[in-house]
Amino acid sequence: MTSASPLSNLLLIALPQLDDPNFARSVTLICRHDEEGAMGLTLNRASDYHMAEVLSQLGLDDRSSQIGAREVLVGGPVHPERGFVLHVDDGREWDSSYRVSERLRLTTSRDILASMAAGDGPERSLLALGCAGWGAGQLEEELSANAWLTVDVDEAVLFDVPLDQRWSHAAGLLGVDLRLLTDYAGRA
Repeated sequence: MTSASPLSNLLLIALPQLDDPNFARSVTLICRHDEEGAMGLTLNRASDYHMAEVLSQLGLDDRSSQIGAREVLVGGPVHPERGFVLHVDDGREWDSSYRVSERLRLTTSRDILASMAAGDGPERSLLALGCAGWGAGQLEEELSANAWLTVDVDEAVLFDVPLDQRWSHAAGLLGVDLRLLTDYAGRA
């Protein structure tokens, strides 16, 4: 079931004044948002791992010889030991998936990684360790404090744009050049 929240399935773009080391200059996909809070994946931070290492730790061999070199992302500071596969829905059912939107799903079960290792996984996907989380009302407070910009999801940002360009590319979807913004905020 897709969340009806207006913040779900949006990209959060950290403004320059956001100095939290977990989110400075980040782009985060909000996967779920409801009265209890929000959960998302940061999309532009590489971890120290590649897919081959993660698959090996799970006893899976990269039989496809195609995904092993892929970077694994740091999805956020919450549950850093847990893997989250963000992927385009290809009609298959996985053991543990959440529908982020009509096109995107978030899967946390081993079966999708086994399929990816066999070369039969979703065509467009990424793996992140950990996620971002906000308590009830916390994300709304950060938005009203001008810590984030929001923009509709663009699959190019999720899967195609190089990690080091995702922050500026996502802001560019709004016509914003983040290099021209100051790193402090105020209210008139």
